[in-house]
Amino acid sequence: MCEDQHEDNHGGLARRALFVTGAAAALTLGSVSFAAAAEGGQESRTVRGTLPPGAPDFVYVPVEVPAGVREIKVAYTYDRPSVPAGTTGNALDIGVFDDRGTELGGRGFRGWSGGARTEFFLRADDATPGYLPGPVREGTWHIALGPYTVAPQGLSYEITITLTYGEPGEAVEPVYPPERAKGRGRAWYRGDCHLHSWYSDGRRTPAEIGALARAAGLDFINSSEHNTHSAHAHWADVAGDDLLVMLGEEITTRNGHVVALGTDPGTFIDWRYRARDNRFGRFARQIRRAGGLVVPAHPHATCVGCNWKFGFGEADAVEVWNGPYTPDDEVTLADWDSMLVASVRDGRDWIPAMGSSDAHRDPDPVGSPQTVVLADDLTRRAIQEGIRAGRSYVAESARLALSFQVSGGRGEHAGIGGRLRVDRDTPVTVRLEVTGAPRCTVRLVTDQGVLHTSAPLPVAGAGVVEWRTTPSYAAYVRAEVRHEAAAGPLPGALAAFTNPIFLGR
Repeated sequence: MCEDQHEDNHGGLARRALFVTGAAAALTLGSVSFAAAAEGGQESRTVRGTLPPGAPDFVYVPVEVPAGVREIKVAYTYDRPSVPAGTTGNALDIGVFDDRGTELGGRGFRGWSGGARTEFFLRADDATPGYLPGPVREGTWHIALGPYTVAPQGLSYEITITLTYGEPGEAVEPVYPPERAKGRGRAWYRGDCHLHSWYSDGRRTPAEIGALARAAGLDFINSSEHNTHSAHAHWADVAGDDLLVMLGEEITTRNGHVVALGTDPGTFIDWRYRARDNRFGRFARQIRRAGGLVVPAHPHATCVGCNWKFGFGEADAVEVWNGPYTPDDEVTLADWDSMLVASVRDGRDWIPAMGSSDAHRDPDPVGSPQTVVLADDLTRRAIQEGIRAGRSYVAESARLALSFQVSGGRGEHAGIGGRLRVDRDTPVTVRLEVTGAPRCTVRLVTDQGVLHTSAPLPVAGAGVVEWRTTPSYAAYVRAEVRHEAAAGPLPGALAAFTNPIFLGR
């Protein structure tokens, strides 16, 4: 049972009991009403309630907003009781939808801060990071609560809504970063496509992220805030001839996260569904219609709700390496390699891999790892095409560089993401040139597994590894550069890896 209480600023209180019947559906509580506008004044209402374990994913509190409101402000708190080890405690996210409603994929979204903030405001000329400035129109608004986890004791919350009356400020016209930077023509460009600023749960400003990206040797980045596109209008001053800033979102559902990479400015992608709702395909298509790529993020991450459950049928690429290399990245790498084997066996398209930092705050390094893309120029479209085609590798930093190709006996050759079209029994030479990888070991991986492991590279970090094979023995080959293993039979952490080169006709 969910209890809902309303209190106005005169002390009046009403109590209602609302029953929760299923976690998949949303729950709408009773409305909060305000009096007619009082010029220059303020009014507040307080809502209290309790959500039980098994509460719906989203609980909406309708707020009847009268005409003449200049600003709406919302503050909230909730209890955090102690729980036994291994039991989830309380975590309550928050956001808001305006008078256009809460319809899935609709136009009413006005902001989301998840659990990163305890209060927010919106008005025509400004808003809290994570929220969209704009008029506070008359009508029914909805505060959206997301009980991410609920303790066995339940989750008690208190929300205070404050309206400030008066003339609205002047609306701000958004300015977005350009879709191109000054490139080097067809070249290898380095980027980090999964980053968080203070426009979601990060702690850095866009300007600070831009400075760190330049220091890390990056050519491009992608804005990917959790469940909001509010940062899009705040990157124009960060972009420049030397740094392409693409715009996107990290769609953070209860069944996994997906990065919308390089969407049109101002694009919002909804996140309020689970895998069992069969709605992800609709929003994956929306990402592509908006010019973006669909990239499942950290598919095997262990945080609550992070494990990817939507399948990879809609993916344009997959984030195999996320932040510092950990066991869940190793599992994702093995899973991706199995998908490559299946694509060869079934004769279907393959999904390229990429890597990003997912940096949020100090000391998270921006650009570690980074995706290095062969693109025709430093533009949104060219970078996306290089990623989609798999013409890329992932490196732990700009210090590490790879050159990887396969050649036949008659001058045929193919690079990363390509295909060497020769007969099944034609001898081919695989060649990897490495710089910036001291004492690392190179492994050449095929659909048959690891078929070649090099001696450790010298302390200087540069070396060349060659290996001969045939398409009948290896349907594809990809390279891994790994640090020395600490102990035991497991391989060392990745320093870099490539997308595959396919062999045969």
